[in-house]
Amino acid sequence: QVQLVESGGGSVQPGGSLRLSCAGSGFTLDNYAIGWFRQAPGKEREGVSCIRISTSDGTTYYANSVKGRFTISRDNAKNTVYLQMNSLKFEDPAVYYCAIIERTWCGATWFTAGPYDSWGQGTQVTVSS
Repeated sequence: QVQLVESGGGSVQPGGSLRLSCAGSGFTLDNYAIGWFRQAPGKEREGVSCIRISTSDGTTYYANSVKGRFTISRDNAKNTVYLQMNSLKFEDPAVYYCAIIERTWCGATWFTAGPYDSWGQGTQVTVSS
C-alpha cells in the first residue's frame, strides 16, 4: 500500500527557513516522480515543485512564486523527498502536501493535481512576525 507522510512544518518568521520531508512507504521512490503542493484557506491547491526520480537525472521544476527560494531534493536510500524552503514570505503559509506520479518524469502539467496518483495528509506551514 502506497503511503506518503509529510513532516517538518511549523511556524517561522518572515525570512526564515523550514525543511519539509515526504517519507514514502509501500513503493520504491526511484520509480516515481514526486511533487509538492500547497493549499491556503479559500484557495485552490497550487503546485510548488516536482522532481524527476532517476538515478542519473533529478530534473526539478518550480512554480515562479518559489523559484530561487525553495529547493526540492530526494534521498532514494531513505525513500524521502525534501522541500527546503528559505526566505519564507507572508504569502507562503499553507498546508503543504507531497504526492507521487506513477511514472519517473514530472511532465508538462506537473503543477496540476491531475497527474498525481497518491497524496500525503499534509503539514502546516505558518509565517508570522
